[in-house]
Amino acid sequence: MKIVYFTHSLASCWNHGNAHFLRGVLSDLVTRGHEVSVWEPAGAWSLENLLADHGEAGLAAYRDSYPELSSATYEPQTPVEPLVDDADLVIVHEWNDPQLVAAVGRLRAQGAAFTLLFHDTHHRAVSEPEAMRAYDLSGYDGVLAFGETLSEVYRGWGWGGRVWTWHEAADVRRFHPPQAGGPREGLVWIGNWGDGERTEELEQFLFRPAQDARLALDIYGVRYPEAARATLARYGVRYHGWAPNARAPQIFAGHLATVHVPRRYYSTILPGIPTIRVFEALACGIPLVSAPWEDAEHLFRPGEDYLVARDGAEMTRHLATLRDDPSVRAELVRKGLETILARHTCAHRVDELLSIVASLAQPQTAKDAA
Repeated sequence: MKIVYFTHSLASCWNHGNAHFLRGVLSDLVTRGHEVSVWEPAGAWSLENLLADHGEAGLAAYRDSYPELSSATYEPQTPVEPLVDDADLVIVHEWNDPQLVAAVGRLRAQGAAFTLLFHDTHHRAVSEPEAMRAYDLSGYDGVLAFGETLSEVYRGWGWGGRVWTWHEAADVRRFHPPQAGGPREGLVWIGNWGDGERTEELEQFLFRPAQDARLALDIYGVRYPEAARATLARYGVRYHGWAPNARAPQIFAGHLATVHVPRRYYSTILPGIPTIRVFEALACGIPLVSAPWEDAEHLFRPGEDYLVARDGAEMTRHLATLRDDPSVRAELVRKGLETILARHTCAHRVDELLSIVASLAQPQTAKDAA
């Protein structure tokens, strides 16, 4: 099968978490013998920021880890038809220009034979609903949403049985426990500061508990303004800036534990959607403690795969336990990895995707699928 994916960027993971999952899924598809083409817009802001900060060297980790993957760029005036020539399946990610989204949909509506899916991996359907509803998806066969609560939003917009919950997952060929055990110390958090969506939560569930538990804290990520860095300095946090996602397993391997601090939308109006870092951390065999987050879809076994802290004081107690009790750490690692390998690998998601495509049975027109 020939698969075409329109992404914001495959090459850059600078403030672009979808690249993590996309790389794992496309790599698995290539391994299974499918032909994969990836298109990203020229001047994508994620890639531009990465190159501005780190130059071509910033792409080395991705290129070394995923030699089988590549992408090509298109300009705004590029005709869409050649980009999807002979495609069997086309997937358009939501962080694409609305004109591109509409242009691919028009081809499908005019009788193009490929199956066309829209892939939403963000909270904008609830945080900026008018912006998302402005996308013209009338020619699309269906929607892939990365959580059931997001799928419900699309059902409310009239998609009915043509929306599928397609969670992110771990690329376990790259994200796995280290083969040789080395020294581990302190706490690590890999995440971006962003737009103030969890500033208070980071202080309550990460900075202060790490300090109170006497655990050194290393942080990797981008978009930390001067005020944020001042906060980190006040708590004695070691800030390292951006790290390529392909290096995350190596970073996790050097630390005792990590923490999940969900963005506010994913702990309130879109419960049940973990960030991909949860999948990746558990796959890498590092104990994890989560700030309040409702696993509404029962993806994991809270209390077994990871610990849950209801407040800052409980977070401190959990971190102290992990600091002092190797048996607790080992059991969390065992349970978390067990769940990932049983349910949440990119290979599982590829199986789900191929099943969705088969269920659509290659309809001749988008109207027939409605």
